[in-house]
Amino acid sequence: MSQTDVIIIGSGIGGLSCAALLAHYGFDVIVCESHLIAGGAAHSFQRQGYKFDSGPSLHSGLSYRPSTNPLAQVLDAIGENVPCATYDTWGCCLPEGNFDTSVGADQFCDVLQRLRGDNAVAQWRKLQEVMAPLASAAVAIPPASLRFDLGAIITMGKFIPSMTKHIFNVAKLTGSFSQIIEGVVTDPFILNWLDLLCFLLSGLPANATSAAEVAFMFAEWYRPGVVLDYPIGGSEAIVDALVRGLKKHGGQLMLNAHVEQVIVKGGRAVGVSLRNGNEIRASQAVISNASVWDTLKLLPEGAVPTSFREARQATPECNSFMHLHLGIDSTNIKPDLACHYIIVNDWEKGVDAPQNVVLISIPSLLDPTLAPPGKQVIHVYTPGNEPYQLWQGMDRNSQEYGQQKQARAEVMWQALERIIPDVRKCCDLTLVGTPITHERFLRRHRGSYGPAIRAGEGLFPGPNTPLPGLLCCGDSTFPGIGLPAVAVSGMIAANTLAPVSQHLELLKNIGYV
Repeated sequence: MSQTDVIIIGSGIGGLSCAALLAHYGFDVIVCESHLIAGGAAHSFQRQGYKFDSGPSLHSGLSYRPSTNPLAQVLDAIGENVPCATYDTWGCCLPEGNFDTSVGADQFCDVLQRLRGDNAVAQWRKLQEVMAPLASAAVAIPPASLRFDLGAIITMGKFIPSMTKHIFNVAKLTGSFSQIIEGVVTDPFILNWLDLLCFLLSGLPANATSAAEVAFMFAEWYRPGVVLDYPIGGSEAIVDALVRGLKKHGGQLMLNAHVEQVIVKGGRAVGVSLRNGNEIRASQAVISNASVWDTLKLLPEGAVPTSFREARQATPECNSFMHLHLGIDSTNIKPDLACHYIIVNDWEKGVDAPQNVVLISIPSLLDPTLAPPGKQVIHVYTPGNEPYQLWQGMDRNSQEYGQQKQARAEVMWQALERIIPDVRKCCDLTLVGTPITHERFLRRHRGSYGPAIRAGEGLFPGPNTPLPGLLCCGDSTFPGIGLPAVAVSGMIAANTLAPVSQHLELLKNIGYV
């Protein structure tokens, strides 16, 4: 039996952010990861000389400082850096046609002018005016200052003076984004576009996405001189930086360490038991980076009130993913490809309709080290719109499963062929992932993207639970789904355990106090 201060269950970005910060604060930390690879949904993997990202493909705020990106704030706090290639343009294949667009407001206005005319441009400009104070309010309190205990009065209190001018707008941020745009935007293309952006942020359309989340995006994406980032080495580079930060302060990462159950003694979480029979005890806390549903599976019967268990178990869930990972010969591929594309097949179906939105990432255009010379690596995926129930109960070794993989992957092939018409003839390596892949490799409940908590109808919970000694982080806790959000959740859990004096020192070191 091992002994430590804090145990983190899962090495996703939320868990690693929490672990690295706790180690920086001086806690003894052990991260237990069931997989052989760290990173959770953000891990990378290699096949035949190609390196693939399994998860996030859009990054921002990592290549400049000061940054409003919470992940950048974590990296600053632990003294790590992730070199990035930058770009500002991506491709769109929409019912209105194919075009390139970019972060930054002016270029998108050029697109609107061509597609919709003067009135659409005027509406977008008006939306920018409306969003400007909301964006300022969304970033007025740095995520690094957040904690869920009385210490927040001190750590967040430092920023209250700057918040006073945003009080009116803060109330608006708690509702859905659709309430903000009502009466401001009427152009159907812009409404569809905003629905799409909301879906990519939260897995939900505009009427269910929080205004705060979109305001943060406007603060990031529609400011002068903005660029997007791709970490050199892929998502693995982010994971590696967090692991370095963990280890250099004495923390441990245990791979192939599947947590079977949280140990509860005297009404308190005191450790975990592993599948191999070993136990690890924690004197301070056990923090679960697993989903809300998977965390409940780890708790002994009676460890939390029945009402709490039933309420959390009933958390609505987003759909899952289909993935197409390809290694291709790029000898005869046109040289002017963008590194990312967004495909929408039919606005009328809704952005969250199954297989209606497809994303394409060709990161080796920015980072050639991801593929052998003369080759490209491609990741095509349906972002949180693949119904798990179509796959439930299937044997992954069965003929039925193989046939369904081929059939359900077709929409991704067709999307990619809009960019590279002869791509099927160029493939050296083809891998197809399904909700069952998500469920199996990520230990993820029904392969879900995460909780589908609709703005205005529910709130993401904080890190605390009714079981003393058990905290949570990750996309099932505040502020929710997405790479920046899970980094915030990790910071909050770590800060909640840290002494206020150390928390203030961290804020000072990264330039906020």
